[in-house]
Amino acid sequence: LTAYGIERPGSDACIRVNPGLGSGHNNRTNVGGPSASFGIWHEHLDQVLSIARTHGLRVTRMHTHIGSGSDPDVWHRCARLSLGIAARLPDVKLLSLGGGFKVGRMADETSTDLHEVGHVIQEDFEDFHKRHGRKLHLEIEPGTFLVANAGALVCSIIDVVDTGAEGYHFIKIDSGMTEILRSALYGARQPIVVVPADDEERSERNYLVAGHCCESGDVLTPASGDPEGLQPRRLTEARIGDALVVGGAGAYCAAMCAKNYNGFPEAPEVLLMPDGRFALIRSRQTLDHMLANEIL
Repeated sequence: LTAYGIERPGSDACIRVNPGLGSGHNNRTNVGGPSASFGIWHEHLDQVLSIARTHGLRVTRMHTHIGSGSDPDVWHRCARLSLGIAARLPDVKLLSLGGGFKVGRMADETSTDLHEVGHVIQEDFEDFHKRHGRKLHLEIEPGTFLVANAGALVCSIIDVVDTGAEGYHFIKIDSGMTEILRSALYGARQPIVVVPADDEERSERNYLVAGHCCESGDVLTPASGDPEGLQPRRLTEARIGDALVVGGAGAYCAAMCAKNYNGFPEAPEVLLMPDGRFALIRSRQTLDHMLANEIL
């Protein structure tokens, strides 16, 4: 903030504040509270005010983001804490509560009820107006909520192996961390379906699904609530040449992946049009593309 004030004295500014509260299904998705480095710690607000006075800055926008969750009580606490901080910033006109609107990708996961959360937050903002005489503009970032379940990753099964009677059966695919990092990074779970290459009726069995990267963590079947654990899925009997579809891949997948890890090229992306046609929106990366930035 000091550097910004020196560069642009007398201008408007937006600050991100860590309100002291975090939320997430584990610490890897928690971006608020004392274990998160994001934003200015709320107890340092006096320093913000001092820097703003020194450089004539007007803090007109404030941003908080605590992680991901569906509990209205947590959103209520976040809003109240954020509004309490905004009350000390007299020029703030806009308060962004960030994103983190939980999307239930699995049957046992709960999506955020936007109506319920919105009602709670509306009451908090109206109460702020009554107490401080200021109407604040609310801003949210519902990116994942809008597109998470609008995309799927379609892979090919390249091998089916097992580790003996005391081990596991594995489905190995031609994708993994290079397209979907959420499972390895967060321990996040995605719906998975095996699509047979033929019409033969098949039984089901328990599988772990492993990606093609040379990493033991490149597994798409982590245990629920335990990023370090493994949890086999009941899937249609898999064979080499079958397809495997990973659902819920519309957010934080192509945009957050281990691009070119192990020398794998980026996969193509296809958009399903309203009339049923498929339109190529990103071509498969070639070796020339991958080497274009290499100097020596």
